[in-house]
Amino acid sequence: MKNSNHENFDLQRRQFFTSSASGLGTLALASLLNEEGLLAGESQLPFAHFAPKAKRCIFLFMEGGPSQMDLCDPKPLLNELDGQPMPESLLNEIKFAFIQKESARLMGSPRTFKKYGECGMDLSDLLPHLSTCVDDIALVRSMHGEQFNHLPGQLMMLTGSALQGRPSLGSWLTYGLGSESNNLPSYVAMTTLGRGLPGGASSWSSGFLPTQYSGTLFRNQGSPVLNLANPEGMSRDFQRRSIQTINELNRFRYDNVGNPEVASRIEAYELAFRMQKTAPELLDLAGESKATLEAYGLDRPDTAKDKTVGFMGSYARNCLLARRMIERGVRFVTLFLSTWDHHSNLDSGLKRYTQISDQPVAALLKDLKQRGLLDETLVVWGGEFGRTPLGENRVNFKTVTGRDHHPYSFSMWLAGGGVKGGQIIGETDEIGWGVAKDPVHIHDLHATTLHLFGLDHKRLTYRFQGRDFRLTDVSGNIVNSLLERPTL
Repeated sequence: MKNSNHENFDLQRRQFFTSSASGLGTLALASLLNEEGLLAGESQLPFAHFAPKAKRCIFLFMEGGPSQMDLCDPKPLLNELDGQPMPESLLNEIKFAFIQKESARLMGSPRTFKKYGECGMDLSDLLPHLSTCVDDIALVRSMHGEQFNHLPGQLMMLTGSALQGRPSLGSWLTYGLGSESNNLPSYVAMTTLGRGLPGGASSWSSGFLPTQYSGTLFRNQGSPVLNLANPEGMSRDFQRRSIQTINELNRFRYDNVGNPEVASRIEAYELAFRMQKTAPELLDLAGESKATLEAYGLDRPDTAKDKTVGFMGSYARNCLLARRMIERGVRFVTLFLSTWDHHSNLDSGLKRYTQISDQPVAALLKDLKQRGLLDETLVVWGGEFGRTPLGENRVNFKTVTGRDHHPYSFSMWLAGGGVKGGQIIGETDEIGWGVAKDPVHIHDLHATTLHLFGLDHKRLTYRFQGRDFRLTDVSGNIVNSLLERPTL
C-alpha cells in the first residue's frame, strides 16, 4: 500500500504533466504528436495562439548603444547647432550617466548620408553593405525606454525588466513554442571573441522558467560548449551507458519530488550526448562555398592593433553560424558584439565597429533570403539604447569626442519573419532628443515579436511567487505598421 506522502508525490506528478503552467507535459505531448503527424490545426506549436509567421529569430545585439544620428537617423539641424547649449527646460528632468549638464553642448555628426533602395531610406556612409538591403528592413527610429545605464538597459531589452532574474526573450519563445531540433539547443547565444557583457549569463537566462529554456553559450575558441568532448580513454558507448544510469537515478528522483528542474537536468544530459555528434558538423564550415565565405568576410584582413583584434573574423563566423543553426532547427540565436559604448573617440570607434559588422550582417540577410529562410526568420538589430545629441563633457575629458547614453529616442531595425520591409517607422525631433511621432517602447517591440511567432503577449504567462508574469509586464502594444499582415 502506498503511504500518504507517496500519493501526494503521484498527485504532484500528474498535476505537473497536465498543467499548462509547467509547459513540459504540453511540450512533450505536442512533440510526440508532431512526430506522428497527428497534430492538426492552424499551428502545430505547443502554445501558439494563432498561426505564426516567424519560426526562428536571430537577434544581432549591439552591446553598448550604437549612435543613431551617426548611422541611421540624420539630423542636419544638429550639425547647424553644433557647439550650442541645449535649452535648459529640456535638461531639467533628464538623467545622464556622465554628462555635466551645465556645460553640455550639442555635437553634430561628421558622417554623410544618402537615400538607398526603392524606399529611399537614409543611411550613413559607414553602412555601405546594409544600404543594399534596405528594401527588406523596417527601420524603427522612435524606440524609447527608461534605463540609461548598461546593465539595467540590456536586461530591459533582453528580458523586459531592468531586474536580474527574469526570463530572456529567447527563453520565453522556447518556453512557448518548444524546439525544432532534437540534437541542438533551441536557444543559443554567441559573443564576439574576447568581450563579455555587464549582465553575463543573465542576458540569455531562463530566469524563473525551468532551466531547459535557458540559452546555451557557444564559445568562439576550443570546444563550443565546455566539457562537450569525452575525456581521453572514455568511449562513446561507455558514456552512453553512464548517462543512462545517471538519468535513471534522476527519473527516480523526479518521480519522488516532481521538481521540473530534475526534468531539465535529464534533458541536459541527453542533449549534451547528442550534441557530441551534431556540434562538430555544425561548426565545420568546409562545406560552405568560397563565395559564401567571402560574402560574410571571414578572411578579411584585420590590421587593428587594439583590443578588437580578431573581431572581424570572429563576428563574420558567428553570423554564418547563426544561419547554419537556424537551418538545423535552433529557434533563437543571439549574437552579441561588444562594445558600441563610445563616450570618446566616437568617429573612429564607429568606423571600426561598422567595419566589423556591416558586411557579415548584410551577407546574413542576403543569404537567408537567397535560401528561402528570411520569410520565416525574424532578424533584429539594435542595442540597449542610443546616444545623446550632446557631446560628452565628462570631468577630466580634455576634448569632447563622444556621446553619452540616451534611452529616450534611439533606432533599431527588423527584417523577415512577417515584418514589412522597406519602410521607416517613427520620427525623432530635429536634433534627435526625443520621439516626435509613433513612439515604440521596448515592451511594444517585445509584444510585436511574440505576435510574429503566433503568441499573444498577454496570454503567454508563467506563475511564479504567487503571480502570473509575462515578458511585457503590464504594458506593451503590437506595432501594426511593422507587420506584413496588420492585426484588426
